[in-house]
Amino acid sequence: FSLFLQVTCNCFTISNGEMQDVGVGLYPSMSLLNHSCDPNCVIVFEGYQLLLHSVREIQTGEELTISYVESLMPTRERQKQLMRQYCFECDCPLCQNQEKDAEKLAGEEHAWKEVKDAVDEVRYPKSKEEWKHVLTRCQNLLSSNMGDLPDTNIYKLKLLDCAMDACINVGSWEEALYYGNRTLVPYSLYYPGFHPLRAVQLMRVGKLQYSQGMFPQALETLKQAYNIMKVTHGKDHSLMKILMEIKEECEAMMRIQ
Repeated sequence: FSLFLQVTCNCFTISNGEMQDVGVGLYPSMSLLNHSCDPNCVIVFEGYQLLLHSVREIQTGEELTISYVESLMPTRERQKQLMRQYCFECDCPLCQNQEKDAEKLAGEEHAWKEVKDAVDEVRYPKSKEEWKHVLTRCQNLLSSNMGDLPDTNIYKLKLLDCAMDACINVGSWEEALYYGNRTLVPYSLYYPGFHPLRAVQLMRVGKLQYSQGMFPQALETLKQAYNIMKVTHGKDHSLMKILMEIKEECEAMMRIQ
């Protein structure tokens, strides 16, 4: 059990280019980094290669930190997970002030609990037919809870993300963009500064805008993604190269028009 606990505490979830979990790996040197819910570094992957990038200026002698958990969670949930999985209680500045917790759980509690349960039940669909079922479920929930929950509620935000993914997988590009646009303000609120998840979300929305011929809007969104991703991923990352290609194509289309 002791060995299992050590492995569980020191492994990293491997994510793909769009920050979706694809596996788990052990990276001993990176396991030395301590946690903060408001870290000065982030981890991204290039295949199975783990890359560490600083996201703000680090003072001489300052400790490098990463977040062991998803910072979108309310303080209480983050601390529960840290205690359960890593056996410590976090007292970082973000946990001490809890300033965004009220916004994260804004709206009627019965409504967000229903949405939370529905999102927790979703497993990654393996076929277009399964994605259609997920989309229908998301549409019904968003319709029934529209007046009860603001888009800044974190479970509503996850539902919008899920609906966007479903639309992309069934080819409903216009509806995917509608949901994607609604996520951008909450993402900027909960992932301020340089965060890889916000960069990827901006890139996804920019690609949808580009695919629908909205070139000026797409270029602005892709520029925002670029400004974050050059810090969080670095200019040599494969996802950054894809972003640059789309951005250049967008600029070319605007010159033609």
